[in-house]
Amino acid sequence: MTIASAATATPDKDWWRGAVIYQIYPRSFQDSNGDGIGDLKGITARLPHISALGADGIWISPFFPSPMKDFGYDVSNYTDVDPMFGSLSDFDSLIAEAHRLGLKVMIDLVMSHSSDQHAWFVESRSSRFNPKSDWYVWADARPDGTPPNNWLSIFGGSAWAWDPTRMQYYMHNFLTSQPDLNLHNAEVQDALLDMTRFWLKHGVDGFRLDTINFYFHDRELRDNPALDPSRRNASTAPAVNPYNFQEHIYDKNRPENLEFLRRFRAVLDEFPAIAAVGEVGDSQRGLEIVGEYTSGDDKMQMCYAFEFLAPDPLTPARVREVQDAFSVAAPDGWACWAFSNHDVVRHVSRWGQDVADREAFARIMASILLTQRGSVCIYQGEELGLTEADIAYADLQDPYGIQFWPEFKGRDGCRTPMVWDAQALQAGFSTAEKTWLPIPVEHQLKAVGAQYGDPASVLEHYRRFLAFRRQHPVFAKGDILFLPEDGNVLRYKRQYGNETLLCLFNMSPEDAVTDLPAGDWEALAGHGFDSGLEDRRLHLPAWGAFFARHA
Repeated sequence: MTIASAATATPDKDWWRGAVIYQIYPRSFQDSNGDGIGDLKGITARLPHISALGADGIWISPFFPSPMKDFGYDVSNYTDVDPMFGSLSDFDSLIAEAHRLGLKVMIDLVMSHSSDQHAWFVESRSSRFNPKSDWYVWADARPDGTPPNNWLSIFGGSAWAWDPTRMQYYMHNFLTSQPDLNLHNAEVQDALLDMTRFWLKHGVDGFRLDTINFYFHDRELRDNPALDPSRRNASTAPAVNPYNFQEHIYDKNRPENLEFLRRFRAVLDEFPAIAAVGEVGDSQRGLEIVGEYTSGDDKMQMCYAFEFLAPDPLTPARVREVQDAFSVAAPDGWACWAFSNHDVVRHVSRWGQDVADREAFARIMASILLTQRGSVCIYQGEELGLTEADIAYADLQDPYGIQFWPEFKGRDGCRTPMVWDAQALQAGFSTAEKTWLPIPVEHQLKAVGAQYGDPASVLEHYRRFLAFRRQHPVFAKGDILFLPEDGNVLRYKRQYGNETLLCLFNMSPEDAVTDLPAGDWEALAGHGFDSGLEDRRLHLPAWGAFFARHA
């Protein structure tokens, strides 16, 4: 083998830095067997869509065996595939096809908790003295029979559930059917790391780590302090949830997690070019924790917090505020940004509820996201400009929405099936008479087939802009330097090596005029936006953008 060919065969360990990852919610992507629920074979069949879009890889939400109380985030077997989604052989085929298309594959690991039907928990709850008795978080009641402390569940109520067999409480940060694993126990850590190796041996390229800051709890089970009302917000939990009334310093965000993340990273490093992104769920310390978890080269490659997934309107000031806060909290870290995912209201609805031209709004939001410093996650259907679906109470599946209806309608509105063909039954998602969640008529009109090839469509804008991003490595790897805001115009430079690009965005429904910064700028094409430039005065139409290279 020549030196050149050997170098070509060497995996790029830095592939994740600036990568665009397409998130797939498997229940809702493509049904291959007509049962109204998406599956692995369906994902495999639709991978060409993601490849043609221009993404670098995929993240697949959980597909492991599960009673589906929380739709896969309650795992009953970490090393298999739920028959609803197919088989391990189907997963291996998916991996092979993704790699053939040049796509990396990341899967969702849920290590903070399991299902109460997992064999580990069944054994743990059987007595106080079995080999796995300490694999979950158990505690005695207070003298009056109440839970051991004031910790709350994100899904409502106490974070403790009574077990009559052990005559003890067990901890659950989420549903009562999702008991928390005790990662203070080294055997639990070893089992989770062995599970990680299992999937790496099946060829995955990385992981998204669910609720990464929930892995450890305070050994002393101290009460959380109350949170000052002025500091409450609804990014981790909906505003109607009393979870927001506490400062969560003892039930999560524990310092012991750092050493476990080092152990986890060491396992990743046993394999070539593996990466992980952690989900940090905390309203007060999110970016600070991201900084801790991504510092150095011995923990996570990247994490994301909820700043761009929160209800706060996206404005030029907000974009700068988030990036500046990240640079302070994690100067050596790397972020993975998303505007939408399977847990939040789709951003076209969340931020654009009153916008008349939703398609133009979707195009400008995509362009802002794809030019941020960091890696990017795109959520399925985002590339079509899908809005949040309005799901009737009778059709709700999400226990979160059922618990807090009608003030909070849950997460079903962003989880409805993908729309492929407006003319086909169930928009091409399934041949079933009924799908697990209904498909809104307004979504069918935005199906892939209806937008494909239309240069004015949101889909073609995503494809065009992702190609534009690939042409300029500065977007994936470079630094970001914000310029003073000019009304509703967001202004920043991206710099990498000898290249400096100027990015200007009109984040309003009205035309805007702004001045170019000092220097010689050469306007760039290929991104799909038109603007007028006269004597360094730039005329940006509503929801318009301008890009230029420093000459």
